[in-house]
Amino acid sequence: MIVWTMYPLTIYAGLRWGSPRIVGILLLLNLALRRRQDARKLMGELSWMDRGVVLGLFVLASVATVINSEILIRLFPVLMNFGALVLFARSLYASQSMVERFARLQEPNLPPSGVVYTRRVTQVWCFFLAVNTGVSWWTAMYATQEVWALYNGLITYVLMAFLFVGEWGVRSYLRPRAA
Repeated sequence: MIVWTMYPLTIYAGLRWGSPRIVGILLLLNLALRRRQDARKLMGELSWMDRGVVLGLFVLASVATVINSEILIRLFPVLMNFGALVLFARSLYASQSMVERFARLQEPNLPPSGVVYTRRVTQVWCFFLAVNTGVSWWTAMYATQEVWALYNGLITYVLMAFLFVGEWGVRSYLRPRAA
């Protein structure tokens, strides 16, 4: 199974030394294995939008495999980012934002100030994911394989790490003041 945090580099290696069809088959197998594992615990909880993202990944990998398309394979991170954006953005219209759900795992009795804060953090993640989706799309359409792999396989994860660490720093700074 492809390690999901490394899939752009795996795709790059597959495109470099194989073919889009082989990479597409590997993506389909990985999606099938992953969804089978996730289905037992998640399918009851997935909304039609969530299922649409999963279906979109299957369709993209299937079409890329059939027509042997490198561009469609390179669009995989775009759809992954867009799917995450949809999940985070949709949560802003729910009773709990995505980040609030995560926060409540550690702190079930989150105070009202924490709810407001987690909603703001969810909005920041939405902004990041929107920009990241656009840059991923640009690299898929216009950049070389090397630039595409560098951005989608390394830079995007470094940026996410900065966002995680930055948010942790802000939270650590604000938390004592809110008490």
